[in-house]
Amino acid sequence: MTGTSTLETLLKRDRLVVVVGLALVVVVASIYTVFGIGMQMSALSMTRMAIEMPGMAMTPAVWSLGYAVLVFFMWWVMMIAMMVPSAAPMVLLHAAIARKRAASSRPLAATLFFVAGYLAAWGGFSLVATGLQWGLERIGVVTGMMQVASPAVAGIVLIVAGAYQFTPLKMACLRHCQSPITFIAHHWRPGLAEAWRMGLDHGAFCLGCCWFLMALLFVGGIMNLLWIAGIALYVGIEKFAAGRRWVTTATGLALVLAGTGVLARPLLGL
Repeated sequence: MTGTSTLETLLKRDRLVVVVGLALVVVVASIYTVFGIGMQMSALSMTRMAIEMPGMAMTPAVWSLGYAVLVFFMWWVMMIAMMVPSAAPMVLLHAAIARKRAASSRPLAATLFFVAGYLAAWGGFSLVATGLQWGLERIGVVTGMMQVASPAVAGIVLIVAGAYQFTPLKMACLRHCQSPITFIAHHWRPGLAEAWRMGLDHGAFCLGCCWFLMALLFVGGIMNLLWIAGIALYVGIEKFAAGRRWVTTATGLALVLAGTGVLARPLLGL
């Protein structure tokens, strides 16, 4: 009984440490995102301008190595703020199992490595997003407001993002994100390096599930807080809607219809 009681106490302590740690990470990432630290304009200002002056075009910033690094961190920190909350159940499960299976090793350290691997996956996505933003700004597709300038391009992105919701790849990745226990059963390995690899694998599944949803930021504005919050909220809803395929299906249909409406608007003279 004493051994069981001690284990339960340790599990509760680990759970508290992990929850507080994740909460701090999300809070710091959210503050960084909202105030656009290091950027020429904060996300608050960008959002206000998007609401008060829709369609306003600004000259894109001049890219340098320093600016590219800032844009990368903008993307990465924003992904952390958006994705960590919905990944919390997976992290908590990892911490609990790491404690139960630990002999004299460091279960909290293993969970830290797991989170690091998860964030590394989104770091890779952020690097690609930074390069894409640079290229699109360079050819004039994305404005200084960090938003797609062409309604046609915006409509196509919406339609393709909607169509992706119906693909087998989307559903396979979503199943792994919705079922932490299944993921642990298939991917658990002991050791810190393997914990990092597990986190990287889980991040890859989340990335495969959500990357096209993140591409929608180019449509609504990369630093538009309303779009950031809306997409993050939907990602959480979708992850916790296991067994409710209609959520993903309805979103796909809505995106396709929205994209079709955007493409049809000029043809209808609207």
